[in-house]
Amino acid sequence: MLLLMLTSALGNTLCACSDSDDNNTEEVRTASINDESYVGKAVGNFSADEWYVGGRMGTTLNVTAGCYEDETPAVTEMGLTEAFNRGEQFFERNVTEYQAPFRGLGPAYVRKSCLDCHPGYGHGKRVTKYQAEWGNGYLLVVYHPVDGQNSDDGPYVAEVTGMPQTRAASPFLPPIDESGIHLDWKVLDQMESGLAMQFPDGERYELIYPELSIDREAFNTSPTPWETGNQAVAFRLESTIGIPGTGLLDAIPDDSIKAQYQREAPYVELNPAFWDKERNDWAATAMYVNASSGTEQVNRIKKFTYAMTRGSLQDGAGANAIWNITNVSRSDRKKLYTTDAWAKAMSENANVIAAIKADPTSPYYADGTDEGIAAAVKGLLSPATNQFDNPWHNFQPEMSDNDFWAFSVWHRGLAIPRARNLQDPQVQRGKEVFMQIGCASCHRPSWNTGADNMWVPAIIANKQLPMPKYEQQTIWPYTDMVQHRLYMKNGIHGSWCRTTPLWGRGLSRENTGAEDRLHDCRARNEIEAIMWHAYSRQSDAYQSTERFYNLPKADRDAVVKFLKSI
Repeated sequence: MLLLMLTSALGNTLCACSDSDDNNTEEVRTASINDESYVGKAVGNFSADEWYVGGRMGTTLNVTAGCYEDETPAVTEMGLTEAFNRGEQFFERNVTEYQAPFRGLGPAYVRKSCLDCHPGYGHGKRVTKYQAEWGNGYLLVVYHPVDGQNSDDGPYVAEVTGMPQTRAASPFLPPIDESGIHLDWKVLDQMESGLAMQFPDGERYELIYPELSIDREAFNTSPTPWETGNQAVAFRLESTIGIPGTGLLDAIPDDSIKAQYQREAPYVELNPAFWDKERNDWAATAMYVNASSGTEQVNRIKKFTYAMTRGSLQDGAGANAIWNITNVSRSDRKKLYTTDAWAKAMSENANVIAAIKADPTSPYYADGTDEGIAAAVKGLLSPATNQFDNPWHNFQPEMSDNDFWAFSVWHRGLAIPRARNLQDPQVQRGKEVFMQIGCASCHRPSWNTGADNMWVPAIIANKQLPMPKYEQQTIWPYTDMVQHRLYMKNGIHGSWCRTTPLWGRGLSRENTGAEDRLHDCRARNEIEAIMWHAYSRQSDAYQSTERFYNLPKADRDAVVKFLKSI
């Protein structure tokens, strides 16, 4: 009864807007389900504010195709639309090797553009063949497994970057050759928990999961991952998340997140890397130290990415991605996103040396000798502390500070679309059941953004450039901003995963052409996503999912429609 106990403990907060028929007037009950005249009105067990899931300053009223791209009202009111549109270009355009202002691609890279990983600005799509092209939102995870080859846990291998690169600029070879990546989707035979692959009323469901392998010969590194660590290598997939509304999550105060940890700690095991159970306080590793100080508060609680490795949007999820996905440098990112093992392999590759030797204009040409070229390649490709002072080449920032500010305005300024169909009795029933079975224990409905005391890097703060701000907004992301474990087959690296926000996901098909869910897109719809929560009885969400499993079909359908509406 783990999650039920937690739900009861949080009941006053989670169910404050339910169990009331005061607003179910005859006018509401007889209205067309698609009647937009009820947007912003209290209906059934939804308050008026729940239509505006990103608050009044963070919600777009547009719910048609393309709504994930909308700017927030805060951007408009602050006069930042021009900067927002400029920043959008850096998200959508392909980066090139030489042509300004989108220059700087390589020498190794993950994708040519951000949009490749975030099709339609949403969650990545499931693919059946790994190619770093549009729609494939996957990032490879390459690690040394512990406790057996199938373990989800273990350190990243050092020979490739944390987000392994599968593309490279000529004449270099990619750190991992895509032709050696093999992805197969398997149909699950049975649930480890013992639940049947059909509901008690006979309706069946199917679960699939990925099996990923990479040939040893696909690694262009010296040494290879099999020559280091425990000499065992494992692979996982992680899909990109939807990016609308991420600025609003950045605005949630650290002290509010800490209070959530304290509320959950008596009922669930929390990741010890984030929470010190004995002290009932943050663990030392929970803080994220921002790369450069721009304001007085430079440390923030880690809350972005599945593994929660980043603390603030302006230095973490946003600032890192525009740098390390494409390897575009800027004044506060003065090193390449590469590894010494790759640099060494390229400096030892005869074909690479020969190609450079044939091109005296190459920055790697040096004195034109094999030895000189090899030394230049190794020196330039190495992730040196400061590439701008690298003795082999006079590096200059490839992305200007003002362009990065515009990109930051865009990223923090993306709106979340409003809720839909809250006047529908089936949606209202879905919310009621969602609360009753304990889903809200992890998918906490609402937060308040407080003063939105955001952190920004020095290259923005020193110029006193404005950023979208979301003060005192009640938002409805449906996440507790805490990590839990689901113990899925071929699960997520590190076992712990932040509760994914549910807001806006019901519009995924309209915006991206797909509605795949979970960290590796294994769930093709809401039912599959829910049932993966019960693959193992160890899952933090098993009790709630078992209750869902035993619901009558009408209530299961109501929960799904609720999820599509928020």
